[in-house]
Amino acid sequence: MRKNIVLLIVGLQLFGWGCSNRNISQKPEAKAKPAQAQETSLEESKKIEFEFYFIEGLKQMMIGSTADAIQYFNNCLQINPKSAAVMYELAKIHVMNGDYSSARLMLINAKSISPDNKWYNQLLAQLYQNNKEYNEASKIYTELISQNPENPENYYFKAINLTSAEKYDEAIKTYNQIEAKFGFNEQINVARQQLYRASGKKKEAYAEIEKLIKQSPSTTEYYGIMADMYKLDGDEEKALEYYNKILEIDPNNGFVHFSLASFYLQNKNLEKTYEEAKTGFANPDVEFETKAQLYLMLVNNPYEQKLTQQQIEELVDIIVKTHPSDSRSYSIKTDILIQQEKYKEAREYLKKSLEIDPNRYSLWEQLVFIDNQLLDWTEMTNDSKKAIELFPTQPLLYMLNSIALIQLKQYKEALSSLETGQNYLVDNKKIEAQYEIYRAEAHYNLNNYAEAFTAFDKVLALEPDNYMAMNNYAYYLSVRGEQLEKAESMSSKVVVANPDNSTYLDTHAWVLFKRKEYRLAKHYMEIALNNGGDVSDVIVEHYGDILFMLNDIEGAVAQWKKSKELGNPSEILQQKIDSKSYIEEKE
Repeated sequence: MRKNIVLLIVGLQLFGWGCSNRNISQKPEAKAKPAQAQETSLEESKKIEFEFYFIEGLKQMMIGSTADAIQYFNNCLQINPKSAAVMYELAKIHVMNGDYSSARLMLINAKSISPDNKWYNQLLAQLYQNNKEYNEASKIYTELISQNPENPENYYFKAINLTSAEKYDEAIKTYNQIEAKFGFNEQINVARQQLYRASGKKKEAYAEIEKLIKQSPSTTEYYGIMADMYKLDGDEEKALEYYNKILEIDPNNGFVHFSLASFYLQNKNLEKTYEEAKTGFANPDVEFETKAQLYLMLVNNPYEQKLTQQQIEELVDIIVKTHPSDSRSYSIKTDILIQQEKYKEAREYLKKSLEIDPNRYSLWEQLVFIDNQLLDWTEMTNDSKKAIELFPTQPLLYMLNSIALIQLKQYKEALSSLETGQNYLVDNKKIEAQYEIYRAEAHYNLNNYAEAFTAFDKVLALEPDNYMAMNNYAYYLSVRGEQLEKAESMSSKVVVANPDNSTYLDTHAWVLFKRKEYRLAKHYMEIALNNGGDVSDVIVEHYGDILFMLNDIEGAVAQWKKSKELGNPSEILQQKIDSKSYIEEKE
């Protein structure tokens, strides 16, 4: 491209920058000419006009005004429709704009006018390659080789395109040409080895790597390629022989242990797999990525048999010990602990990971979810606040923050957090619905009942089948004694969809209780008790209330006492037990 740059600089010196402010359609002023020169041909005046537009187009390209550049170059083509140089410049603009089809058409036209221009050919070949027209690309590289046989790049590009076109024999011939002309290069042998294997010529593939071993017998990578080939071809004995040769040459080679671990894993020798993995993981010279790949293979073993959980944990501990400054090692340890439901330990390792690399959003999200799992609302509030400081445009963080604040009875703060997060909600109905649920909860607990019920209505407008929202909405309406018909409609829909959920069954039974349908309420409450509700002090208390309304005083008192034994601290409950009568709890 140096030639074009020189021409541009010369052109700018000739025409100056002063004309860049002219109107695009403006033509250069014609200078007065002596009488004898008035016979100047039309072609000469058009040539001056063409050069003006061309230089202006180049200037606009340099400052990034591609639309203006296109207009100038189109003006050039109106004067000279066969200007290959203009077509080339337009093609470059089309490439910058991602319009590869138009660029290709421009270059095909430019090439037809100037078939030997290497710049046109090189760009056209690249476009053919990007469009997976590998045969066309290889043809152009053949032309470029003819024009400049001393440039090795064109040979390599031709071979690459022939390989992509699956013309393996022609690609091999091209690599042979490169070797004959430019001398030995190990990459040529490796490329030919891969091509021979792709075309089913295994003997020739082995021969290529044997040449490399003969050329450089101390290079362990070549033995690794041989071992991998033998493993693929099912010759386990030969594969193992070459892996062991690597250890003979370089006893501290950590990478070979990963190959051996994979080899033994495939052969279902788990003890050997574990030993090789352990040795490889302990090698500090092997980068984390290689260890992570083997680790994932071990935990997602495609060969059915797996290492024991203890072995996996030991390997992870070795990774952490060997890579104490890599946050990802602590992330792996975190995942192991979460699988074992050891959330407190998982949180500690996750925090270590974030100390090293605090800019991994997914880890902050995971940390806040662990806080939630531990019901540690104070930590959840603090961690979500820290995450928001780092990632202030993530709406999920504000929602998680509001959940923790609601649990801490900081309802106004929860509403404030939701209000801020609302600014970052973009076309996400699911999260928007969650926002409204927690907004409803906060408003309800602040006795803003109208606002709470409006928020629940918004949830159901966004997600008509959001059962959690319907359940809570129905329960709050029943507690308030408002819109009980609507409450029953919602709770009924919820239990039909979730017939084994004791919480939802309790809500439906309580709505029926409020509607004085005591026998039906008893039916649903007993289903709730049979589905785990018998350990809930609230559900058991509600069951006692229903029994009382059905004149089963003894049964009611027994259930109220059981509720108290389950830890119900309600003073009203104690009054029920003492008076042996139902007392309605007021909001």
